[in-house]
Amino acid sequence: MDDLSRFCCQNQKCSDYGKRGAGNLTVSDWYGKNKEKRILYCRTCKRRFSERKGTVFFYSQMPEAEVVELLSHIQEGCGVRKTARLTGHDRNTVSRYSRLAGKHAKTLHDELVAFSPSDARGATGRKMGIRGQKASPLRSRLAGRRQAG
Repeated sequence: MDDLSRFCCQNQKCSDYGKRGAGNLTVSDWYGKNKEKRILYCRTCKRRFSERKGTVFFYSQMPEAEVVELLSHIQEGCGVRKTARLTGHDRNTVSRYSRLAGKHAKTLHDELVAFSPSDARGATGRKMGIRGQKASPLRSRLAGRRQAG
């Protein structure tokens, strides 16, 4: 049996939309060159969708390893042109995957921030000095100087 707990329904009108591990998904079919990608079926809304929908790999003709390599160069701070030279792809391809990964990262970030616990100390409680002592206010740079007269 396939582990589908990390997937969720991609239909925005479904009552189980975005709920991971809800138990509403089954594998209905396989597709791809070697039948390695799954088509998932939601029992709640009766819709089918690819397991890659909502990711950078959806509609991608490039092998997964190449996409990961391309994005790792971007992650390390290489520019678009440099990444294109290093990976042997067109710079428009690098830009497109960069944009797709950025959208996906923003969506994931928003999802994770929504579930993160808030800090009970608040914004002022974080302004602490060394070893838990309150930090003293900063002095002006000119406060200790004598004025030439």
